[in-house]
Amino acid sequence: GSPNKSPGVLRLPTVAFHTLGCKVNQYESEALAEQFRQHGYEVVSFEEQADIYVINTCTVTNVSDRKSRNLIRRAAEHEEAIVVVTGCYAQTEPQEVAAIPGVDLVIGTQGRGQLVAQIEAYRDRTAKAAQQQEGQRQQSIISVSALGNRFEDLEATGFAGRFAGRTRATLKIQEGCRQFCSYCKVPYARGPLRSMAKKLVIERAGTLVEAGFKEIVLAGIHLGLYGCGSEATSPASSGPLSELVRAVMDIPGLVRLRLSSLEPMDVDAQLI
Repeated sequence: GSPNKSPGVLRLPTVAFHTLGCKVNQYESEALAEQFRQHGYEVVSFEEQADIYVINTCTVTNVSDRKSRNLIRRAAEHEEAIVVVTGCYAQTEPQEVAAIPGVDLVIGTQGRGQLVAQIEAYRDRTAKAAQQQEGQRQQSIISVSALGNRFEDLEATGFAGRFAGRTRATLKIQEGCRQFCSYCKVPYARGPLRSMAKKLVIERAGTLVEAGFKEIVLAGIHLGLYGCGSEATSPASSGPLSELVRAVMDIPGLVRLRLSSLEPMDVDAQLI
């Protein structure tokens, strides 16, 4: 049955998130949760009963793949809920994820700007199919993002500005990696380098400070290459990371700035 249902009270549909992995994943889950709120959903704890469970996965190691699978199975125990798997593991191994019993939708790191619409379209399709089958439970239709090599824009998941209950906010300003280290799947999961324009970073950071956050973490998949090799943003409109750090630190009211996912070779004298 539906949770929190009382006679005569219209209950908001509920969604629960569980996030594995890096600061970028955490930021994206926060931004996706905001998408759901804007569509009239209540975001609840992953431990509670929900209508939709979203697992945002990581794939850096075999351990993270295993953790992702365990969480997916846990969510799938709620038979009436829709189980959505997104993130890096869903991007690099969509068929493996789709084979886990109980998974309804697999949406990697592409096409998440329309996540709510995709889930609602799926729900409507399965409801119709269930009626036609006269109440028999339909096997889940797996939809794997089939966008080829086209990775989503840096802004696709939207802006996360809430970070409820926290004093520190994260701001994703860079996406993608071009290192192709032999032990790492991240370039395949995240695609080419993209950077947010410097002007927009300062604007977003200012919004977070105005919302009461004294500390901001600038996050990226390969943050040290901020402003490099971007398709959508020319380096001229972003500039190197050291320049950006200086500009963000000038925002009145910001007490501390952290940098996430920096590689030793990206730290130069200007940055220090």
